[in-house]
Amino acid sequence: MTPARLFLAQRLTALILAPLVLVHLALILFAVEGGLSAAEILARTRGSVGWAAFYGLFVLVAAIHAPIGLRNVVHEHTGWRGRSLEVAMVALGLLLAGLGARAVIAVVAP
Repeated sequence: MTPARLFLAQRLTALILAPLVLVHLALILFAVEGGLSAAEILARTRGSVGWAAFYGLFVLVAAIHAPIGLRNVVHEHTGWRGRSLEVAMVALGLLLAGLGARAVIAVVAP
């Protein structure tokens, strides 16, 4: 993918991530202030299609956004470039997506 497309993809994913992060943080604060335990939170999310969709989108967008940013940081600080860097970042994105999907499924599966 061209640098211009990567730049655009990262900015678009940032636009999607921003409200998702805010909602996520607000939910954490609400749960902690409400005195909910981890077990109670899991009980409330089990089987919820809405939570699965919310966190599924969160994981997908983060798995795209993070490797693009890390690619830029690695390139700037180490000079690593080329196909091997691209492959490493795609692998990272797939790993993040897989681990995130596994977490979402574990949390919302009935």
